[in-house]
Amino acid sequence: MSSPTKPIDRFFLVSTVLLSAAGFVIFLSASMGLIAQNGASFGTVAMKQAISLLVGIGFFWAFSRIKYTHWRKWALFIMLGALFINLLLFIPALTLHYNGASRWINIGALSFQPSEFLKIAFIVYLAAWIYFAKDHIKSFRYGLLPYIIIMAILGTLLLVQSDTDTLVIIGGTGIVMLGIAGISWRHVLLAALIGLVVVGGVIALRPYALERVKVFFNPSANTQGSGYQINQSKIAIGSGGWLGRGFGQSVQKFGYLPQPTDDSIFAVAAEEFGFVGGSLLLAFYCAFALSALRVGTRAPDVFGGMVAIGIATLITAESFLNIAAMIGLMPVSGVPLLFVSHGGTALIITLMAAGIVANISKYGRNIQE
Repeated sequence: MSSPTKPIDRFFLVSTVLLSAAGFVIFLSASMGLIAQNGASFGTVAMKQAISLLVGIGFFWAFSRIKYTHWRKWALFIMLGALFINLLLFIPALTLHYNGASRWINIGALSFQPSEFLKIAFIVYLAAWIYFAKDHIKSFRYGLLPYIIIMAILGTLLLVQSDTDTLVIIGGTGIVMLGIAGISWRHVLLAALIGLVVVGGVIALRPYALERVKVFFNPSANTQGSGYQINQSKIAIGSGGWLGRGFGQSVQKFGYLPQPTDDSIFAVAAEEFGFVGGSLLLAFYCAFALSALRVGTRAPDVFGGMVAIGIATLITAESFLNIAAMIGLMPVSGVPLLFVSHGGTALIITLMAAGIVANISKYGRNIQE
């Protein structure tokens, strides 16, 4: 393995550190609300998140030292491994059910969400395919058809888990990667149309999904039922004003906002740090996305570029989808605010993915080249 000639891209490293630090600070405050809601120990919750952050930092360091081209050679096996882990959800003794969804595997004291592995495995596999078929990517056989086949497999697994949100994010990330790789716009539009049909079918056939859409168009119709979360979120965000109530001073997290450390954590951040603080957090995400995209455009080969662009797209899209839902611009979803929300698996995998981008940046071409 040849040695890189450069250190990790400074812009990318700083944006990752800022997001990780800001996320942990926000989480510490939001986790205080769990004491009022279910009597959870603040120390226990904070310690678990701190351990996840430290493990994630370890993964970031380790993956930043592994040359990214190795992932291309093992892409198929990485994808098969991620699919196998998700198939474990069909074993009832291992499956943890929560809020009507079956998305978690529970083995002793360890629980994790296998779809998080699937996201990164998909990006690596699709990037490897684009590298292999780059000269024929415009054709239906080598461009759109393989994408449709892999999305059909992933769609089956994710819809069984009632995880439509992850399916949408993975599908959208794939379309962006293929579009940048050079498939025709007709194929991009066809892929988007197929995705809309699938999502529309899910909404029509699953009452909880249909209810989310109804609440999106009329959030005041059932403020104590299906519209409760979005209305409490807007109250929290609105009461934060320009500068917020201050760290730890959120009122809504104490018994009003459901899941203050998970789906609703941006509302807690906006209430405590105000419009300025919320905008600063958005700026951190934009800096992360721009720096990762810059790494992708400077990557020495198609595979590295596609991996960096895919990771930037997925992390940013998932986080912005969460924020958009909390301010009423999108239907409420179950996706976390990456780097911030409670959930060790998501935080560790996100930092691991960032480590891969960090390694790609070591081999990047100079702007003059």
